[in-house]
Amino acid sequence: MTEIFAAQAPWFLTVAILCLMFAQGIACRRQIRAVRVELKTRSEDLGREIHATASGSMGVGQRIVSCERQLHELRGTVDEMRQNDPLRISYDEASRLVDLGADIEDLMNTCGISRPEAELVSALRKRQAA
Repeated sequence: MTEIFAAQAPWFLTVAILCLMFAQGIACRRQIRAVRVELKTRSEDLGREIHATASGSMGVGQRIVSCERQLHELRGTVDEMRQNDPLRISYDEASRLVDLGADIEDLMNTCGISRPEAELVSALRKRQAA
């Protein structure tokens, strides 16, 4: 009997090892399935987050473009108002006259500005020239 057992022992060990390897394979397969499910769930979550972030970024970008457009329009309007301002033209003319050597009386008569304004323009131009 011991001879039969000794002759069959390698076969029993081989079968036992194969059974253990089969059980290990099944356990690994379950772990791999669980990891795949977890990765799929995480990738779907990340995809949703990326989509939400991209949508928010696009909204912010559109608002920035809109603000830039409004700013450009306002700058144009302000520039147009500055060019069409009759008082500005008077001050520009008064500055030019001060550069040519006009005195305060000349500024008042030519540009139609008050004495304090003429004195201020004259003082500013002389200060800038110095």
